[in-house]
Amino acid sequence: MLQTGDSFPDFELPDHRGIARCLSSFTRPSEMDHRLGFRDGYPLIVVFYRGFFCPRDQQQMRSLVTFQDELAVNYASLVAVAVQPPLVQAAFRAGLGASFTFLSDEARSVIRQLDILDETEGEYADPSQPHTFVLRPDLTIHSHYNGWYFVGRPTLDELRRDLRAIMQTHTYYPYHSWTNEHVTALRIPQREWVRGAPALGANGLPVFAGVVQQFDLRSGNGIILRDDGVEIFFNFTAIPGEGYRTIKPGTRVRFELVETPSGLSARNVQATD
Repeated sequence: MLQTGDSFPDFELPDHRGIARCLSSFTRPSEMDHRLGFRDGYPLIVVFYRGFFCPRDQQQMRSLVTFQDELAVNYASLVAVAVQPPLVQAAFRAGLGASFTFLSDEARSVIRQLDILDETEGEYADPSQPHTFVLRPDLTIHSHYNGWYFVGRPTLDELRRDLRAIMQTHTYYPYHSWTNEHVTALRIPQREWVRGAPALGANGLPVFAGVVQQFDLRSGNGIILRDDGVEIFFNFTAIPGEGYRTIKPGTRVRFELVETPSGLSARNVQATD
């Protein structure tokens, strides 16, 4: 049995849609994080449970559903793992109103590897023993809860403390990390656009033109195809204006170019159409 401080396996299982997912895909830093120099990644909660038929699992999952919106704004992820096939997992997830990912270990390969196969269950053979692992971004185990008895499962307050302890060690956690020149070079703060979009190039950065090739509404990241054919990354925080700014693919833009250790990025992106 793995213990706190051990490396958790980066296993791959089908999710509730039948799409293969590995654990590290939930903890990786985003493309914008890389551009800002924040490469720590994010914590992950992994819950192994018997299945939809267990009233204790139902109670735990209902509690976690009340926690899912908080996890989203805390940049943490949660996955639930059971041995039922993806279609059954999808039905249970929908019934709960859950937005987090359910993974299917139908072959029992992962729970056997972790030595948490439950051989006591009669009606539904060989499910997982209930365990909850809180993982650091590198998949090191920060904390582990044995939920054989329900009282052993973590409360939401315990999960909050675990997540806080992990994130406090990361470079992006302190406020001053977001005020350094490297970060502000990519994001355009309100003080620069409060009286209107700033003049392109007024800060000495080179100005280029191109067309928005793609923009992901979920991540807020996009790609500009510069007129010379070079692809330039940008984030919605590089667009002057309030709130969550979006821009449609195909829009012609002019922008300031910033060089980062992770590649070229656009700043002060302004539509010219």
